[in-house]
Amino acid sequence: MKPGRNEPCPCGSGKKYKRCCMNSISKQQAFMLDDIEQVVAMNPNLSLEELNIVAEQRMKAANDRPHPDFCGLSPTQMSNWLYAHFKELEQVTISTPDDLKASPVMRYLALMFDEAMQSDGSFKATSKGNLPTKIVKQASDLLPEFAVSQFERHISTSEYTGSNEDKFNALHYSRVLAEIAGIIYRRSGRYHIKKTAQKQYITHGIQAFFIPMLEAATTQYNWDYLDGWEHDVDLRTFWLFMLWRLQSHGNTEQLIEEVMTAFPDLLLAFSTDDYFSTERDLGVLLESRFVERFLQFWGFITLDSRGYLNGEPVARIVQIQPLLKQTFQFTINS
Repeated sequence: MKPGRNEPCPCGSGKKYKRCCMNSISKQQAFMLDDIEQVVAMNPNLSLEELNIVAEQRMKAANDRPHPDFCGLSPTQMSNWLYAHFKELEQVTISTPDDLKASPVMRYLALMFDEAMQSDGSFKATSKGNLPTKIVKQASDLLPEFAVSQFERHISTSEYTGSNEDKFNALHYSRVLAEIAGIIYRRSGRYHIKKTAQKQYITHGIQAFFIPMLEAATTQYNWDYLDGWEHDVDLRTFWLFMLWRLQSHGNTEQLIEEVMTAFPDLLLAFSTDDYFSTERDLGVLLESRFVERFLQFWGFITLDSRGYLNGEPVARIVQIQPLLKQTFQFTINS
């Protein structure tokens, strides 16, 4: 669904749609009107009905034409990726991999299921409402099994292990997603697995919840939840475009350039600074929220956490993991 004139612009600039990206669309419409005026000048005897047909054809042709700023996507395709429902996304097939052992998110969810199934579908939460230390320890012990473990240097600040849920971002993220997806809920000091979810788990295993969890992560979860950035930029809107580009080349610097080209108004959400450019701020935010705390938490990619080596900056190249291509099959040539 396209935004209304007075609704927030989906680019994340914080402005109303009519004050932001709608302006660029108005420019496209102006070009279209000039084109139609030329048609009228050359064919003065066209009826109103014929003129409407010409206008519809020209508009459809323009919207279906690949656009260089969108890396070859047409405005029609881009609109689908930005606004369509998760189950109505076009030119991409989203599948559940046969083996989810490489996905931290899904392995952590399985631990919650296993613990609950031993106690009639529920387990006790801590006094703060967190997962019990037993699950936290089990989840911490899984780290060596994940591809990201090769980059873990300082366990005290790890995203994938901790003494409790508050210090274990990947686990906390997984529990929050499970609640958003309607798989678990907390009541009377205990976490409960819904009855329908228990039956699905017994019949189909953890695979039954891969798509619901992924949909929750890309459509409902607040991506700025785990960071302290003051910038209100909803990168979630562009998740599929970014994933498509990153899967094609695995280069974060190139991805940042492509995002800035396709959605230049994103930079308006960042204040100018004497120390850092708006482009740099967008890049850091994109790596943190999209690459590290979405793709990496799911086991889709790995990214060397080191920004410097021997005092020199190093290029952060993404390593695409098999799970990503098993999940997303694009039918667009990149």
